[in-house]
Amino acid sequence: MKIDRIETFLIAPRWLFCRVETDEGLVGWGEPVVEGRAEPVRSAVEVLSEYLLGEDPLRIEQHWQVLTKGGFYRGGPVLSSAVAGLDQALWDIAGQAYGAPVHALLGGPVRDRVRIYSWIGGDEPAELADAAAAQAAAGMTAIKMNASGRLGAIPSSSEVAAVVERLAAVRAVLGDDRDIALDFHGRASVAAARRILPELAPLRPLFVEEPVVPEQNHRLADIVTASAVPIATGERLFGRHEFLAPLQAGVAVLQPDLSHAGGISEVRRIGALAETYGAVLAPHCPLGPISLAASLQVAFATPNFLIQEQSIGIHYNQGSELLDYVVDPEPFRFVDGHLRRPEAPGLGITVDEKAVRAAARTGHAWRNPVWRHDDGSFAEW
Repeated sequence: MKIDRIETFLIAPRWLFCRVETDEGLVGWGEPVVEGRAEPVRSAVEVLSEYLLGEDPLRIEQHWQVLTKGGFYRGGPVLSSAVAGLDQALWDIAGQAYGAPVHALLGGPVRDRVRIYSWIGGDEPAELADAAAAQAAAGMTAIKMNASGRLGAIPSSSEVAAVVERLAAVRAVLGDDRDIALDFHGRASVAAARRILPELAPLRPLFVEEPVVPEQNHRLADIVTASAVPIATGERLFGRHEFLAPLQAGVAVLQPDLSHAGGISEVRRIGALAETYGAVLAPHCPLGPISLAASLQVAFATPNFLIQEQSIGIHYNQGSELLDYVVDPEPFRFVDGHLRRPEAPGLGITVDEKAVRAAARTGHAWRNPVWRHDDGSFAEW
């Protein structure tokens, strides 16, 4: 069996899909994308495809090694994301070729269902309580929200209070039986995080995500020691080597993205690395159906898995939803805040190719917002 054709599709609202076809008719799907930079990733997939065409799709590890190390210049979000999507597609093909779900090829499932959480916003706090109540009514046992809007380098007393009040408002609605994760989106400085985290501890967040931007990860130990609140990070890290320092700093939750951090092959290894430090895996996934399907395959085969992000109904998906691009939405049906283990071969979903090709005729050019502080200077979004 040989790889015969590789195609990419820009799909609104902000996704990029790739389709890998073999000369025996098997088709695998992947989702290689950097949100807001889909076009460079598409070009990277085209370049990497030069190597893959004509190759045996089942030599996944060999291809991963060449795709990640075969160039003198390596890594970074664009190349790692291109590899991630291609890797997903090759695992999808392998599962179909062997007649097994990917989690079976990874050693078999270690659980029967995967806990998920939903996003409720938080940049502007006015509707948080209602959004949290709606998710609880839908059966969700956990939600995630932004901790703040723009933050000053040294937050004022009122800014600190606003972060605490956001969490307190949602805790009052959800009670103690449901979990709340807070995402700082890299908007805090080290000083800000150290000031805010002790104030949040009495409200017992599940974790606080990305308190600082990755460029400040060498200061994570200072943040970890400031409070008992578990720290999570990883959506903007792209390989095992980048996760080592956060683990050594005491980060409790790793959040590699299956569409950024080298795909199924590498995230599986990141999970194993985390296990040696007593840390857990909570894959980042505010993306499309293929990325979520790949994330779930890893989740079902990873002992130290915690919880899975998913973006069905998220505000980004206006006019285009995950379920629009799968033939059968059943694998993504929530039951008591969980997803059940898929048993179909490969990634466990059937992509609606007709819908994908139709959407690709429109495409997209999504870009993230650029924020500014009141004085006009740049602010982290």
